[in-house]
This record gives sequence, structure tokens and C-alpha cells, in this order.
Amino acid sequence: PLRVPGRMDTEGIVRWMQRRASPSVTLLQDTDTAAAFVSSQDLVVVGFFKDLGSEVAQVFYEVASEVVDVPFGVAEAAELFQAYGLSADTICLFKKVRGWWWGVMGPSRSPLLSPHCPLPRQFDEGRTDFPVDPAQGLDVAKLTRLLHVHSLELVMEFTNETSDQIFSAKIPHHMLLFLNKSSSAQLALRDGFRAAAGTFRGEVLFVVVDVIGYGADVLPFFGLTPADAPTLRLVKMENNRKYQMDQDAFSDTAIRTFIQAVLDGKVKPRLLSAEPPEDWDTRPVKVLVGKTFEQVAFDETKNVFVKFYAPWCSHCQAMAAAWEKLGERYKDHEDIVIAELDATANELENITINGFPTLHYFPAGPGRKMVEYKSARDVETFSKFLENGGTLPEEPPAVSHVPPRQGQGPPPT
Repeated sequence: PLRVPGRMDTEGIVRWMQRRASPSVTLLQDTDTAAAFVSSQDLVVVGFFKDLGSEVAQVFYEVASEVVDVPFGVAEAAELFQAYGLSADTICLFKKVRGWWWGVMGPSRSPLLSPHCPLPRQFDEGRTDFPVDPAQGLDVAKLTRLLHVHSLELVMEFTNETSDQIFSAKIPHHMLLFLNKSSSAQLALRDGFRAAAGTFRGEVLFVVVDVIGYGADVLPFFGLTPADAPTLRLVKMENNRKYQMDQDAFSDTAIRTFIQAVLDGKVKPRLLSAEPPEDWDTRPVKVLVGKTFEQVAFDETKNVFVKFYAPWCSHCQAMAAAWEKLGERYKDHEDIVIAELDATANELENITINGFPTLHYFPAGPGRKMVEYKSARDVETFSKFLENGGTLPEEPPAVSHVPPRQGQGPPPT
């Protein structure tokens, strides 16, 4: 079986099947067909090879069969090398260049179209060349990534149409400019943002988020409201750590300096924390938040069992009653604490929660130890785990006997 790469919606799967069922590359034989092909789409890829039977050309064909969102062409004719200013094997990504990505700008730089209407894609450069190294040749994975990174706009707008591209970009950091697109003063901040973007292409994806448009839904993830705009955040995608300037500065120099400091490990992440309820430590299940977690979980005199949950998680809701019963059972134990933390509203510097619910046990004593609980989510199993010091006692394996077939004797004893 073949894995379907890329988009897994109906359109993406149909495109992939069509690409596999028909020639994946168009042969460009002269300047007229090449010019028509290059102008046919917002993005097109053309491989210029002196020998279409070469190993590097075969790698190009393999990439073309998998990257189905962009048309691929191939050229061998000397006149095409000359027409496009090339002398050696080269992959060229052609892009249609437009004006500002939020609309055609008039003399006053105010949008002529609705500020909340997303427009077709816009690129800063019309063409990006990837010369083929004769010694190293081409690698499928590396070429696919290069084309993917350079197929993205230098600055993306977060919209319903681009959200899948942004989240699937596999670029390790995202730099976000939150602004209100109805404010001309805030729109002007895009200039410095865009000017900084080229320095970090492939390492940092620059994204503009409209706080009163489609981007409003992501604001709680950052602990923001529309009133906080304009503001900047950098996100490390592997662990969702968020970084914030001490004071927002929107010049390209300030943005570059801040991003480089984060990449160099010189900036600490900004961690979300809710405020603790007044009765957080008097309930059978203690309610932890970011700012109280350390003092409770790493109290060397306590064994602390913590549920990390999301309010919307159905699995968390299903085990909520069992966790409350566990709290009741151990509420009078001096050395055992049952606690919970809403991991959507609180973040911890050295603990990343990747799924809900996640259960961690922090045993008493020095060393800041942490044990992940992965067994059954019921009160009795939780209790066995706690009574056994953070492990489940080994139970003898259940032995069963398979009845013999008719005509056979009993199994040996």
C-alpha cells in the first residue's frame, strides 16, 4: 500500500490520485510552452536538466509524484536554459508576485477591499532557484522540504484557508503578530514584521493574526484578548512554549534581535498561569495553577498525584468522579496529596503535556522525581498505585486452560 502524503481531505486525496494516475511532469519543449506553463498557476516548479534520464532528474520525478499541490514541468532544451539564464541543472520555483497580502493598496495605503477579506496568495519574489550540486545530487526529502518552505508566503495571514498550511508547515518556530486589521495604525506594523521575516526563512514562520477576525479563536491559547493587540509572540512548535518581548517593539531590528535571542536560548518562555481559587488547598482534590505547582508537586514531605486535564476533554470528564473519590479517600493522609491542574490555562517550564488526561506522581524526597501513571483509571487501581509507593504491585499472571478437542485426553498437569 502507498501512503497518501499531504492533505487528507477529499480535495487533497483526489489530487494525489489524479497525479498518480497521469503524468506527474509536463515536458516543456520551447519558450512559448514554458512561458504558458510558468504563468498558468500561482506556483509552478520547473526542473532544468541537461539529461532527463539522469539520476537527479529521476529524483525530481519522484518528488513531483508526491507533491500534488503544485504543477511540475521539466526542460532539457538548450534554448530554455538560455532563456531562463541557466547553465547547469537547476530546480526553479516560479511564483506570481502581487501587492500587499490584504488587498490592493491605494495612495493612502488604506485597503480598497474589506480588511477582513482574505485575498489570493502573494509572494515577495517571482522565482527561487535551487541549483543541483553535482557532487551531492538531489535528495527527495530535502528537495520536498525546500519546495514546501519556499512555497509558503514570506508572511502568512492566519485564515480558514491557510490554517492547515501553517500547522503542517513543519517549521520549528512561529513568530506571530497579533493586530486589529480595522486599525490603520496597527496595519502599518506589518512593514517591520515583513522586513524581519526573510532572515529566518525555514527556521521561523511569520504569521499575522487578526484579533477580531478568524484569529479571535486562538487568543485564549496565548492568554490574550483583542485589547492586547498589537503584540508579538514567538512559539516553539515542538512543545508550544511561548516567548514574549519584555516590551513590544515592532521595528525589523528589534524583531530580529528578539528572535535570535530566543533561538540562542537567552530568553525564558512566558508561562500562562490562572489565579488559584481561594479554597484551592482546602478541597479533597487540590486545585493547582502554574504559579503554585512547584511548591506543591515538589514538596519533599509529600507524595503528590496530579491529574493534568482539559475542561473540554471527554476522557477527563469520564474519570472526574473517580478522581474526586480518590481525593476523598486520601484527604486525611498527611503525606499524600491528590491534585489537578487545567493544562489549557496553565503552563509549566519543564513539563510538557501532550494529551489529556495525563497523570503524574511526584514522590516525596529529594531529586524532583516524576512518575507517569499509565494504568487503569479507577479508584481501586489508583489506590494500589499510591499504597505501593508509585508503582503497581506485580500480580501473578492469570493462567487458563484450553479444553482439549474431542477425542484427546486432558491437558498434562
